[in-house]
Amino acid sequence: MKYIIFEDQSGHAVPIIFPDKIGHAEMREQVPYGRVLSCGYVELAGSGFHCHGECHELEAQSAEGDAEMLAAAFGREE
Repeated sequence: MKYIIFEDQSGHAVPIIFPDKIGHAEMREQVPYGRVLSCGYVELAGSGFHCHGECHELEAQSAEGDAEMLAAAFGREE
């Protein structure tokens, strides 16, 4: 799966997870939020999420803390 973490109008981080067949830039066009904070690929590996990768079109990459933020969105702690 792929993900993008956006900054909303209030300055809060908002993660969105979507299928690999949708491009990061395609998803960016569909989402009304402000700037992209980070993005990449996410996998459920063993006991938690693993984030990696980047998107040249969005000039963004996975960042430290992304896995924890995605886990929190699912009500899990990493």
